[in-house]
Amino acid sequence: MTGITVALEVKTQTGIDNFGAPVYSTSTKDISDVLVGEPSADDITNNLAMHGKKTKYTLAIPKGDENTWEDTYVTLPAPFTGRYHTIGKPTAGIEANIPLRWNKKVHLEELEG
Repeated sequence: MTGITVALEVKTQTGIDNFGAPVYSTSTKDISDVLVGEPSADDITNNLAMHGKKTKYTLAIPKGDENTWEDTYVTLPAPFTGRYHTIGKPTAGIEANIPLRWNKKVHLEELEG
C-alpha cells in the first residue's frame, strides 16, 4: 500500500507587528505517502458536535512526521482535488505499537467555493 503526496501549508513566524502580534509567512511543503480515506460516522458526528465542521476526508500521516497539522490547509491531488482545512488536533498512536507505516490521523473539512 502506498499513499499520495499532499501539499501542506506551513506557517513561519517572520516577525511581530506594531501591536505585538506575530506576523507569519506561508509556504507549501509536499508530504508523501499520505493515505486518504472516508471518515467514519462517529468522526463526522463528533467533529460536527465539537467543532461545528463536517469531516470530508481523513488522512493517515506517516510515522516520523513532525509537521504541524492543526489549523492549517492541505491541498489534495486528483481524484480528491481541492483545498481543505484541518479540523481539531491530530490523533496519534505510539509508533512502536502500530504495525503499519502510518500512526497519525487528521480530519479535513471541505472549503466552500
